[in-house]
Amino acid sequence: MSHTRLSREQIARRVAQDIPEGAYVNLGIGLPTKIASYLPPDRDIFLHSENGLLAFGPPPAAGEEDPDLINAGKEYVTLLPGGAYFHHGDSFAMMRGGHLDICVLGAFQVAANGDLANWHTGAADAIPAVGGAMDLAVGAKQVFVTTEHVTRSGEPKIVSALSYPVTGKQCVDRIYTDLCVIEVSPAGLQVTEIIPGLSFAELQALTGAELTDATGAAGQENKT
Repeated sequence: MSHTRLSREQIARRVAQDIPEGAYVNLGIGLPTKIASYLPPDRDIFLHSENGLLAFGPPPAAGEEDPDLINAGKEYVTLLPGGAYFHHGDSFAMMRGGHLDICVLGAFQVAANGDLANWHTGAADAIPAVGGAMDLAVGAKQVFVTTEHVTRSGEPKIVSALSYPVTGKQCVDRIYTDLCVIEVSPAGLQVTEIIPGLSFAELQALTGAELTDATGAAGQENKT
């Protein structure tokens, strides 16, 4: 069947729908930072950046950039009413102290048991970039991952066991890819959403770990 993969913006928009009122949320570098642009305006959500920002908003309009207001990815942001910026050490104390409800991270690989690899591929010429990922992976109450389902060469990113260096063990709660949404549960990887036009069997063939179809009626439609 033909299908159209979600764009990075569409993945970010989908994650934004699941962030609840009152949540304190860290958005990792890369795709996760796009989520700030899609959060529902009627929800009070407090975004945290590891370089020392709390309660920031979407990117500013062109010409209104403030060089003192950037996120961990060095992208310009806005500060919402009541927002604050503070010392890097205080920011990491928030991350390590269990004060964040959700962090959203990118990934090179996610294992079936929720292990995460997102800082280094292990290649000799790769530049490691751990940042605060390890602190977030163990410090946040929930860890969401956003990623393309496969690499540019077609290799699965969701695997039975990691082959890349570990960022955090059994830390991932949910995975959002350009093909589906997966809950990481004690019962395994539960697929709760699949993009239109893609069957569960096709999704499984693109995945390096066993999946369970938990889509219900919508999933049955996708499989016809």
